Amino acid sequence: MIPGTDTRRPSKVTDEYWLFAEAKDKRFPQSGRAGKWLLFVPSTKIDEVWSIIKLATESGRLGDASKVATAKDNPNAGNRSTKVICVYTYDHEDEKDVMRVREELRRLGFDNKIPYKTDEATRSGKYQVKGDSRISKYYC
Repeated sequence: MIPGTDTRRPSKVTDEYWLFAEAKDKRFPQSGRAGKWLLFVPSTKIDEVWSIIKLATESGRLGDASKVATAKDNPNAGNRSTKVICVYTYDHEDEKDVMRVREELRRLGFDNKIPYKTDEATRSGKYQVKGDSRISKYYC
């Protein structure tokens, strides 16, 4: 899909788990060590917050991609009253870039502490809802 063309609202999508946004200028190398900042958002505000993250991702202010949980029930979700937005970074070992994205999220209004999870942890099936703890590589 061409960046910026998916205008669906996550609160209305029930046939897919995720909606995606990509930077128009894919200038990030592929490292195989991706990770993501996890924004837990009240379901009632998910459309509004996603529009902010989607625009920031597509304009290149964040990492190369983001995704948002939709209204479709997800067995990995711990709380039905919140949805998650994942803001990806290309390499969890590039702490400077990881923190650059975190600072940009602060500029966008996300001041509370948020967790950062590696894709490796996700691929290993580590989720709080499954009883795993200390999953986050960063929490700031």
